[in-house]
Amino acid sequence: MQKQGNKVTLLAVGTVMLLFLGLIYAWSIFRAPLGELFDWTTTQMSMTFTLSMVFFCLGGFVAGKLAERLNRRTIIWLSAAFVLVGFLLIGLLLDPGKPGASLALLYVCYGVLVGSGVGFSYNTLLGVIARWWVGKTGMASGILLLGFGVGSLVLGFLVEALNAAYGLNTTFLVLGVLLAAILFAGSVFVRMPEAAGAAAAGAGGAAPAADEPRSYTLGEAARFPAFWIMFVWILLLCINGMTVINSAAPIAKEAGVAGVIGLIFGIFNGAGRPILGTVMDRFGRRTAMTLNAVIMLAGSVILLAGGLTTSAPLILIALPIIGIAYGGTPALEAASVNKFFGPRHYQVIFGVVTFALAVAAIIGPLVSSKLQESSGSYVSSFVMLVILAAASIGLGFLLNASAKKSGLE
Repeated sequence: MQKQGNKVTLLAVGTVMLLFLGLIYAWSIFRAPLGELFDWTTTQMSMTFTLSMVFFCLGGFVAGKLAERLNRRTIIWLSAAFVLVGFLLIGLLLDPGKPGASLALLYVCYGVLVGSGVGFSYNTLLGVIARWWVGKTGMASGILLLGFGVGSLVLGFLVEALNAAYGLNTTFLVLGVLLAAILFAGSVFVRMPEAAGAAAAGAGGAAPAADEPRSYTLGEAARFPAFWIMFVWILLLCINGMTVINSAAPIAKEAGVAGVIGLIFGIFNGAGRPILGTVMDRFGRRTAMTLNAVIMLAGSVILLAGGLTTSAPLILIALPIIGIAYGGTPALEAASVNKFFGPRHYQVIFGVVTFALAVAAIIGPLVSSKLQESSGSYVSSFVMLVILAAASIGLGFLLNASAKKSGLE
């Protein structure tokens, strides 16, 4: 009973921690106030989001390696320090009179520091939850990631309110202190279960527990074709999600709807995580991944129809559908890595697979921005989303065949 209470408390606290860290996904809400202060191009501002996603993935990988040597709580403290310093420097140094220096400041502080800090906590919390919730990894990971997805909406409204009342610089200062405080407080509850903690302490030399499933090292996992097929499957769906996340507010405005409504994407991005994670636990990985890709295709087709007809209702229907599919992707990724390759080296392997998000963050927003700037609308970007979603369905069947042939399931 004590163990059950511990893991439920940890899941609840971890969800709150990731809710606040989900602010990184609310980048589009910063674009309007920054656009009023600085004459930056869409591509220049998109680069901030791209960098934050790249270093989010790098931070996750580094956290996986640090987990072999450091206590998980210490890694959370490092995460808090990165986020605090990043936001404080932006709040103190952002200057409309120095547009070039301010843009570089955002790249380094928001992109590198905040992105890395968020990645540290993201990987660490998922790794800990995977050890506590054996057998229900999909559901538990999905609930944890619910906070990460919903955070973009909840904190998006907070950012708007703070900016309207105190200005952008003070907003960044408040966010830095708030997020760091949440992480430091939440770190008190972060620890591995005793058996898993003992095994982790001897990583590299200790034998796995007798009841622990077969686990592969990163090098061994990378030799399976299924590893790379899964990577590309995640990449395609994340390109779609990243494209919409980066431009959710502008897309909504183009349809004549208040920009913040575009952040409704965040609610369904969060909801998709426990929904698809639970589908995987109950009906299997194959069913969950196929369903996820089909949902993404449906949402992309509706979004394209909305763009062609300039229909606000269609666009507002499409955003939640795409949000569910994009939200389901990391939950399925987290559970699938654990299912295919085992728990012992989970954080390192998961950190590498998550690099698909970094590649998507480079390709999606930048290509979409270029298409939007050249065509004057988002329709060309929506065509790209439909093609990639359709391709992900085919890749899902290829992954099934490869995993079966390799004996991974």
